[in-house]
Amino acid sequence: MSKFFWIVLCVLMAGRAFSQIVPFNERDDKYRLLGLKRAKEAYEASRADYDRQKQLFDKAMVSAQELENARRNFADAEVNYQQSLLAVLFEQQFVSVTKAVKYQGPNGQKRVRVELTNASGGGGEFMKLANLDDKLFQSLQPDFINNVYVSLLNAEGAIVSQPYETKIAELQYGKPVSVDFALLQDLDALTVNIIYGNGSSRSLKIYLQKDASENKVLVQSEQFSQEADLGGTAQFDFSLELFSGKDNTFKLEVVNLPPEITRYFTDPASEAKLSQFKFTESANTRKASLRIFLPDRPTDGVAIDRAIPFYVLVIPQEKIAATDNWKQKNWTREEIEKLNVGFVKLELIPRGNAKLLVRAPKLYYSALTGEPIEAEIEIKNEGSRRLDNIKIELDMPLNWKKEIDPLVIPSLDIGEERNFHFLFIPPADVAVGKYEIRARTSSVSENQPVNGEDKSITIEMLPKANVVGTIFIVALILGVVGGIVWFGIKLTRK
Repeated sequence: MSKFFWIVLCVLMAGRAFSQIVPFNERDDKYRLLGLKRAKEAYEASRADYDRQKQLFDKAMVSAQELENARRNFADAEVNYQQSLLAVLFEQQFVSVTKAVKYQGPNGQKRVRVELTNASGGGGEFMKLANLDDKLFQSLQPDFINNVYVSLLNAEGAIVSQPYETKIAELQYGKPVSVDFALLQDLDALTVNIIYGNGSSRSLKIYLQKDASENKVLVQSEQFSQEADLGGTAQFDFSLELFSGKDNTFKLEVVNLPPEITRYFTDPASEAKLSQFKFTESANTRKASLRIFLPDRPTDGVAIDRAIPFYVLVIPQEKIAATDNWKQKNWTREEIEKLNVGFVKLELIPRGNAKLLVRAPKLYYSALTGEPIEAEIEIKNEGSRRLDNIKIELDMPLNWKKEIDPLVIPSLDIGEERNFHFLFIPPADVAVGKYEIRARTSSVSENQPVNGEDKSITIEMLPKANVVGTIFIVALILGVVGGIVWFGIKLTRK
């Protein structure tokens, strides 16, 4: 009996020793993996001690109080182990961005597809330390990261994604998850902001990859519709962004513009004409401009105020041969989409250029005092839009009168000519000298005023001749001449 007593005493002492084998170490919070190892050893020792105490209690070899103490020690060790395990699990959690691809949606909107992965997994020592068959370990789901929140930020920290933030309920190790955003601001580099687990966060500034699944260039133009006067020019500016894993050389083409409209592409930086261009390895974006020159007069294909829709195509080098007949046909949007090339639809609205030409065949007149003067001015529509309500205003000298025929020309079509006829009537007591009359011409085109060049007409008033004095002088001259002749005849007869 004494021998059995000593065996029981040794077991009890061993249990108490195991229950206190791992005292608290203040460094466990800093070196959490070592703290977990210490907590696991204490947990296993307490569990073994509690199992032995139950066996002894069943045999009535220990008291109920001693069994309760062993249970409490085991419960404390279990909680401590759970806390250490959770601390290591949360410390080991790590969300990584494996892909961030920028692409164009069906409606032309820029989008970003971000792929996230659970890169936790734990280290080799942690995996050995934590028994994967342990029910506690499995219940904590170490291969899952819950409640992952993702948003996209610009350089100023503002959210540029739609939705502003998206949530991934759980992210399992080895199973990446993709989230898709619409870009509210067109960027090539941005920050992916991630919040996960118990409040851990990461902010990764990344350069977006381009979707190389389609060999095309994205074309965008802010001036999708422009008005231009006939005889004038219009310019469309483009931004070109490469989405290609194959080609980096492309050709620019315009389709559906009438042949009477001259056009060519230019490089905005160098002003050089472009037909083909190439992206460099360091730059996937560039600029280009389209200059359009309209004819001076409307034609069948270029009608005033009738919109001309057309397309600008950016064709990969491998597809250039397929579009050799682009001038010979009118392309539909469906046909262009089948080409699978970058394109943008634009619109040009020709506007008439109203111009009133004023010509005066003669600007200097002379007349005797009291005599009326007739004059005329020619009016011609030199523009490309009809002129309405053409009239002339005359600034007359004091007390002069005028007659204008016609007073108003109702309309003047493109290239048409008409004349204004004037009769200037000076007062009866007009003084001899020069007088100036200013003619100001005005009209209206599409409710906009159109003025012609002012003309100045000079009129010189000459004095009337003295008839009596003239007759007297003529008679005197005839008398003198006659006297000389008579005197000469008399001298010859002597």
